Amino acid sequence: MILAIVGPTGVGKTKLSIELAKIINGEIINCDSLQIYRGLDVGTAKITTEEMEHIPHHLLNIKNVTEPYTVFDYQKDARECIEKIKKKKKVPIFVGGTGMYLKAALYDYQFQEEKENVSSLYHNISNEELQKRIEAYKTGIVFDRENRQRMIRLLSKLDQGIEISQNGFQLIYDDVIVIGLTAQRELLYQRLNKRFDDMLVSLIDEVKPFILNGIKTKPLMIGIGYKEFYDFFENKKTLHQVVEECKQNTRNYAKRQFTWFNNQMDVKWFEVNYESFIETIQEVIAYLESVQK
Repeated sequence: MILAIVGPTGVGKTKLSIELAKIINGEIINCDSLQIYRGLDVGTAKITTEEMEHIPHHLLNIKNVTEPYTVFDYQKDARECIEKIKKKKKVPIFVGGTGMYLKAALYDYQFQEEKENVSSLYHNISNEELQKRIEAYKTGIVFDRENRQRMIRLLSKLDQGIEISQNGFQLIYDDVIVIGLTAQRELLYQRLNKRFDDMLVSLIDEVKPFILNGIKTKPLMIGIGYKEFYDFFENKKTLHQVVEECKQNTRNYAKRQFTWFNNQMDVKWFEVNYESFIETIQEVIAYLESVQK
């Protein structure tokens, strides 16, 4: 079995993964694109050594923020982790909310070199116009509105009349189970806001050295809770404005994550019982037992 635990940020994936790993003899593979990097701990709510409870974790803290790392790299590394864990007769457990990473690892996702002239064809088109042109095709395809290169590739295929399916790919493993955690939207948003308030001081301490040293690499410039603080340290926005922006961006991201997984993968969803998390664990265990009979 290969297990994946997905869902919006802050919903409780990490906590569930530890409990399941202890029960089903699993090892955890990080599936969060920012937790790959050393030093991005607070803003990503990265699991601590104490919280790991001696459960082996893979693909955490493997790169510096100045080192490039792509979804292609993740595909290769994640599949190697799967094989190593299975050889030990243990269960690989993917945990995280970066859907494209998980899809690249588990599906027959082939990477093709982009034609050099593709980007140039759409060079003068804004992101908003790219979105409008894609949506004009009325395919219903869910796409990342913050990733310009992916939108360009998608629009290029649509303009060329290349047929694109919603999911587009097939699983390459025959024993994958995808568990999704969800929660009532307002409750989740409250939890996200509180989490951000609790981490604020530590987050500023974490991001400040990167900004003062002029480091503007991709993970810092796309990571929610990091990119927003550049305006604060450059005296373009107040701390209050940045905090509210971070919270809004986090809420929007959580909504997009749920939509993406709900449309792109075959997920068995569970609503988290925060009053009695053990009940959620028991529900998931009962489901896993039922599908493995």
